[in-house]
Amino acid sequence: MTATPTFTRVVLFTGTDGRARFREEAVPLSEGTPQSRLSALMASGGLQLRESPVGFRSQFHVTTTPQWVFILSGRMEIGLQDGSSRVFGPGEHFYSADVLPEGASFDPAVHGHWSRQVGDAPLRTAFVRG
Repeated sequence: MTATPTFTRVVLFTGTDGRARFREEAVPLSEGTPQSRLSALMASGGLQLRESPVGFRSQFHVTTTPQWVFILSGRMEIGLQDGSSRVFGPGEHFYSADVLPEGASFDPAVHGHWSRQVGDAPLRTAFVRG
């Protein structure tokens, strides 16, 4: 018996200490056919496209509404409070769910992440609300 194939979902989330972190989760591809494996249908709240010019960089911020972020072209770096970062290129993704902890007031020295365009091409992304 063969194992069910999976899709690796990279998740940007808020830990119990209020700091953003990355983790990876397996999404089973248990539907469809052997030639076209599918996940279960996931709800979505809309699609939004964005272009960020060369040189774009945000300040620390949190995600207001959890959403998938798919990199269409260009490269995007996400930096965390601990000084670590990850770069995502075309065809890559992450699920942004680093919301402000309930009852907390935003503190840019503790909460959230920053993002920036990397390289010499504009960054084009698709956001799909969760």
